[in-house]
Amino acid sequence: MKVVGIDHVHLAIPPEAESTARAFYGGLLELSEIPKPAQISSRGGVWFQCGSLQIHLGIERDFSSAKKAHPALLIEGYEKLLKKLADAGYEVRKDTSIPDVTRCFTSDPFGNRIELISADTGF
Repeated sequence: MKVVGIDHVHLAIPPEAESTARAFYGGLLELSEIPKPAQISSRGGVWFQCGSLQIHLGIERDFSSAKKAHPALLIEGYEKLLKKLADAGYEVRKDTSIPDVTRCFTSDPFGNRIELISADTGF
């Protein structure tokens, strides 16, 4: 037995927030939305493809954002995305605590922490 990879990351969003999620994840981050299986689509939420992984945004009735736990996304066109986020009003907090890795943190519209890493430096 061995773990061979990660299929998806799941983040919670508040009820009825799918359109806001689409604007951020699909619009700003330019991830492709993928359909949820019919058997669970009535639960709400929205899924996105992120390279070979997926990001699943699920409805949480008593929503509380993830302030520390987070996905880390590798970004081609890193500086362009940072400008796009800033222009849209999102705070971008650069982090230099890991030498030779260009990265920053932002939050989605719901306060979930998101790490962005330049694909040119990566881990």
